[in-house]
Amino acid sequence: MIAWQRHLIEVILDQLQTIKVAPLQLSMPEDPRALRVAELLMSNPSDPRPLARIAKNSGASPRTLERIFVNETGTTFGKWQQQLRLMVAMRLLGQGAKVTHAALEAGYSTPSAFIAAFHKALGSTPTQYFKEPSDG
Repeated sequence: MIAWQRHLIEVILDQLQTIKVAPLQLSMPEDPRALRVAELLMSNPSDPRPLARIAKNSGASPRTLERIFVNETGTTFGKWQQQLRLMVAMRLLGQGAKVTHAALEAGYSTPSAFIAAFHKALGSTPTQYFKEPSDG
């Protein structure tokens, strides 16, 4: 293989890696009430409380927080929280954690729930995603 072809393949592979990561961007709300909720969940992504209970300490109703999340992040609170949990779990997997540990630390009720969410977002299982590409 000629050097320029090898370089082109490396660029394409790099771009494919970027595409795989794109769904995991997490926009933060700017409204102080929603930001309090976001920061609370970022510090404890496995917090099992529903938005209605979390909202009590935010200074806004759950409905108001939902509107803020949609307006400021482009997604619902539930989808935002799911993205956060997926990002936390991926970070843990990237550091070598087992799937079960990453799933539970990130707030998934079961490893299978995490695997299903992972597959839906990224099109593969965590094991497939983090598998080293073969040198063939």
